[in-house]
Amino acid sequence: MASTTTGQQEGGNLSRALSHGQLTMIALGLAVGTGLFLGSGAAISIAGPAVIISYAIGSLIAAIIGACAGEMAVRYPVRGGFGTIAGKFLSPYAGYLTRWAYWMTTVTLAGAEVVAVGAYMAYWYPNVPLWIWVLIAGGAIFVLNLTSVKSFGVVEFFLSSIKVSAVVLFIIFGLALVFFGLPGQDATGVSNLTAHGGFMPNGLSSIWIALAVVMFSFGGIELISISAAEAKDPVRSVRSSAKAMMWRLATFYVLSLFIVVAIIPWTSAATLGKDIEGSPFVMVFTELGIPYIGGITNFILMTAALSGANAALYAAARLLHALGHEGMAPKVLARTSSSGIPNLALTVSSLGAVVAMIMAISGVGGIFGYMMALVTVCVLVVWSMILLSYMAYKKVEGDASPFRVFGGSATAAVGLIGVIATFIAMFFAGGSMLPSIFVGLGFFGLITIIYFAGVNKNISTSDDAFDEVRAVTTQVPVVDGTKQR
Repeated sequence: MASTTTGQQEGGNLSRALSHGQLTMIALGLAVGTGLFLGSGAAISIAGPAVIISYAIGSLIAAIIGACAGEMAVRYPVRGGFGTIAGKFLSPYAGYLTRWAYWMTTVTLAGAEVVAVGAYMAYWYPNVPLWIWVLIAGGAIFVLNLTSVKSFGVVEFFLSSIKVSAVVLFIIFGLALVFFGLPGQDATGVSNLTAHGGFMPNGLSSIWIALAVVMFSFGGIELISISAAEAKDPVRSVRSSAKAMMWRLATFYVLSLFIVVAIIPWTSAATLGKDIEGSPFVMVFTELGIPYIGGITNFILMTAALSGANAALYAAARLLHALGHEGMAPKVLARTSSSGIPNLALTVSSLGAVVAMIMAISGVGGIFGYMMALVTVCVLVVWSMILLSYMAYKKVEGDASPFRVFGGSATAAVGLIGVIATFIAMFFAGGSMLPSIFVGLGFFGLITIIYFAGVNKNISTSDDAFDEVRAVTTQVPVVDGTKQR
């Protein structure tokens, strides 16, 4: 492509520079973060110790979604990921709705995460206004995303590695404290799982209602499909990343929550996580008696939030770039820099961080909770479209992908039931859920009106994005879900 006088490329292609290790960590950058460290407190308050089952169910649903998105991305590592795939196998409107829903998801998530970063910084600098830290964090991730994709991948790998390592250490020391004890500390045992009202103090239905909070934690498992367009070796990268992420998420979440509710009474853990500064993880680490644990844990939480914001802004910019390229947004947003960065789409996608800063200045209460609920509404729509697209994809493509989901469409149907059940649970969870549901539905109504008011006439129906990757995917030997034949 010829460069413009401003160094932009009209409809430029993204740079394929991400390794499979970086691809995995980018996805984990969203899926392991604030939702686990903070959101778990709210989930515990709903289900008590039975939240372990809620996270196990959530892990299963997330694994199905990630696997389905991964199978399609291995076959078609296209620009726009699952949104482009939905447009091909469902309808142009489905592709439009999916991509705008995910853009809204990631933009809102980036804003929520930079607010979290600011709140964590207040641990060390309580007299500095929150909005200043939000501005600094938002500016940092914006500048980072303006650099080359390779640099972004390296930094995100580093940030995600810190929090993933912290979770691993938490699990190791936590399990040791529960079953064996530590120097100077006796084993806590598992009595807290049945004390204080029993394992299900709020009844069987609480396991289901807790999914309204739990599923926020798994947002990001679908990012593999988006990142595939910039992977050096998309088939190998997506296949290995999808499998690695599925078992890591299940292990991290289920074991982490088991440790939390085993070491501390669920009634105590439930009081945390309601404010952005509180986390059950801080309480558990404190129980371990490690010197300077408060500052260490706070640093890890801040890193997790920064990593999540970084990955969310990355995804938002790539979605908006694809929307512009396909005629679903102004064409100017499809431009990339000479180094392959969609910098104009990146600038527009920083809206979430800007709004977060304005909210921080205004002092509106409960902003994080509202933003978390809105993210959940939007990502549930995205996940539904991914699973519906997968079912349609399987009817056309069959087992053409080098990576295949066990059970195929039947497994996807199970995941879809879980997603729908989660959305219904949001109406019963109370709190900030209902206002956010209506805001989300209003957004979808607005973009639908815009679509049928004229955007549908401008959408590109070309299969160029699929033709670009067809040669790559057709040269790879077919393997099943785990082994090469």
